[in-house]
Amino acid sequence: MTRRFEFLLLLPAGVFVLAFLLVPMAALVPVAGSGRLGWSAYLAVVTEPRYRATMISTLVVAAATTALTLAIATVAAQFLASRRFPGRDLLVAMLTFPLAFPGVVVGFMVILLSGRLGLVAQASEALFGERIVFAYSLGGLLVGYLYFSIPRVILTVMAAVEKLDPALVEAARSLGAGPFRIQRDVVLPALAPALVAAGALCFATAMGAFGTAFTLATRIDVLPMVIYTEFTLGGNVAIAAALSIALGLVTWLALALARNATGAVAAAG
Repeated sequence: MTRRFEFLLLLPAGVFVLAFLLVPMAALVPVAGSGRLGWSAYLAVVTEPRYRATMISTLVVAAATTALTLAIATVAAQFLASRRFPGRDLLVAMLTFPLAFPGVVVGFMVILLSGRLGLVAQASEALFGERIVFAYSLGGLLVGYLYFSIPRVILTVMAAVEKLDPALVEAARSLGAGPFRIQRDVVLPALAPALVAAGALCFATAMGAFGTAFTLATRIDVLPMVIYTEFTLGGNVAIAAALSIALGLVTWLALALARNATGAVAAAG
């Protein structure tokens, strides 16, 4: 009876995964081999210079987004979780507000900040006589990804910090450990499972983010944009399918490694 009840609980999730993940991915596999290149379309993802460069650019942006997001969100989450002050709840709400924005809106906000007529361009022209514009470069895309990644990680890390035993920190402090050593030897190891899980989700989201890339990636290529242009403008369905499979495999691998690492870190702790 218990096993049947558990099966019923898992049934909706199983149907969702089957209908919206496994079946579409399985359908894409033969599509990638139906073009003029045949099954070599998969090989073209790493051998064609344009697709290889796109894959590398996407991985670099996703990795940089993950590293910077974890660094910023970890510091902010510890501060917000351990202190109470007037306006704290409002500040947390403002920090998590970008979760409500679609990627296109985030892209437009980056353009308003660092586009040709943005605040940075106007300030730099007034100070140095030259407009600084980076909204349409890898830097602008990185700022956009950070904007919607930081709130997700802050919420995850804040929950982990609130569960951290304060006695561990007090014990380390009483033994003479300084702030940096407490962070290195006590706090970060305790937060490691949450950081790994949040980092993996951040990486996967940055790999597949489309709306922000669609708005900002006018001078650079990232995988979501190349898949879109190959499918809609170039009519190259096979290559688009092969790139989609490659994108899915990379993100799945990142999440699988994070899951294994999280289990190993938790077991070690």
